[in-house]
Amino acid sequence: MNGRAHGHPSPAALEGSRSGIRAVKVSLLGLGLTALGQLAVVLLSGSVALLADTVHNAADALTAVPLWVAFALGRRPPSRRYPYGLHRAEDLAGVLIVLAIAASACLAAVESVRRLLDPRPIENLPWVAAAGAVGFLGNEAVAWYRIRVGRRIGSAALVADGLHARTDGLTSLGVLAGAGGAALGFEWADPMAGLAITVAILLVLAQAARGVIRRLLDGTEEATVILLEETAAAVPGVEHVTSARARWTGHVLNAELEIQVDPTLTVEQGHRIAEEVEHALLHRFPHLRGATVHVDPHDHRPPSGPTAHHRRG
Repeated sequence: MNGRAHGHPSPAALEGSRSGIRAVKVSLLGLGLTALGQLAVVLLSGSVALLADTVHNAADALTAVPLWVAFALGRRPPSRRYPYGLHRAEDLAGVLIVLAIAASACLAAVESVRRLLDPRPIENLPWVAAAGAVGFLGNEAVAWYRIRVGRRIGSAALVADGLHARTDGLTSLGVLAGAGGAALGFEWADPMAGLAITVAILLVLAQAARGVIRRLLDGTEEATVILLEETAAAVPGVEHVTSARARWTGHVLNAELEIQVDPTLTVEQGHRIAEEVEHALLHRFPHLRGATVHVDPHDHRPPSGPTAHHRRG
């Protein structure tokens, strides 16, 4: 006997796309206000260098646009051409964000080395420090918000975009540190601060890339698989959970399980148990889009393999 439960998106999983789009909109507004604040400093100081940094931060903020598009695509229903939907677009946006962080690290390193080889005095130090403070505070606030929402809805791409905003904040912090060092008479303070920030950006890059690449390789937390097994094994009528798998597509979780039931049950009874397993999983996992549950007859032999679970009670 082999039964199969049909997957349906949970309300929490559907809400994830709306929350993601809302987070992108709010954070873009925050970055826009940050850029306007820096632009005001540029107009008051007349610094071309500050104008370049402001334009750079504004351009980096636009990496949120592909993520916005990805969240919107993920809300579209499956079709014959894309029977699993378009949630993978979110993972592709995550790759673009990781590449943007890598580009920021390269730019910071090149600029720092150039200033070491060709040191130049920093003009308008108070204005430079003011612009650095505005950039750091604005980007860090946006980073905190994006990361918080991304972790809540299970979006590795949104977390990566938050880390990207954090790299921009670190760059502005380097500007602030360099201005402070220059005010104290240390001409090398600015490029050395830039190199230190480059190292910090590389650490952020490693963190963001790890999460995005894990999703692309269908990786998930081991605790998630264990909880899938335990939840399914607790459903009445389930004799064994012989295997459980899970993977993320965007910010939604997909699960596949194989369970064993009493071989004397009818096909209808086995299918009902599979549906009860799916309902239990949807209740336990708020990000779960659906679960495919395969039903096999229990052969009364001891379960084998590390993922086999025997139902107690």
